[in-house]
Amino acid sequence: MAIRLFITGGTFDKDYDEINGKLFFKDTHIRQMLNLGRCRVDVMVRTLMMVDSLEMTESDRHIILENCLKAKEDRIVITHGTDTMSETAKVLGSAIKNKTVVLTGAMVPYAFGSSDGLFNLGSALSFAQSLPPGVYIAMNGYFFHWDNVRKNRSAGIFEPEHP
Repeated sequence: MAIRLFITGGTFDKDYDEINGKLFFKDTHIRQMLNLGRCRVDVMVRTLMMVDSLEMTESDRHIILENCLKAKEDRIVITHGTDTMSETAKVLGSAIKNKTVVLTGAMVPYAFGSSDGLFNLGSALSFAQSLPPGVYIAMNGYFFHWDNVRKNRSAGIFEPEHP
C-alpha cells in the first residue's frame, strides 16, 4: 500500500538563518525524517509548495485539493503549517469522500533538533494506513476528524472543537 505524501511547507520544513535570526524555507526535510525514522512504508513524496500556513491562500488550498483528488493513491499524508491546518482540512473534508487523508505538522522546526515533527510524521503515516476514508489531522499522537478540530493557540495543542 503506497502512501502519497504532499509537502506544503509550514514549520515542519523551516530552517533558521543565524545571521538575521529569521526562519525561512530552503528545501524539505521529509526524506531525512523518513530515513531517520527508518520508515519501511512505500511513500511517494511530492512538494506542492513551501509556504507558511498564515500566508496560504484559498488558491493554494485548491491546489492541495486537486492533487489529492488526482492522486492514484487512496492514502495521503500532507505536511502543513499548524496555524491554518484546520482550514485546509475543512476544504478537503467537504470534497474528499473515498480516500484517507491525514494532515500533520510541527510546532517546532525539524531543523532545531527537538521537533515534534518526526513523531507527528510517523503518527500520520500510521493513521493514514489504519483509518477509514475521511480527512483527519494528526498531531502529538492524536487524530481528529476534519469537522471537529481546532488549534488551541494558548496551550499550543490541537483539540476537538466540540468535545
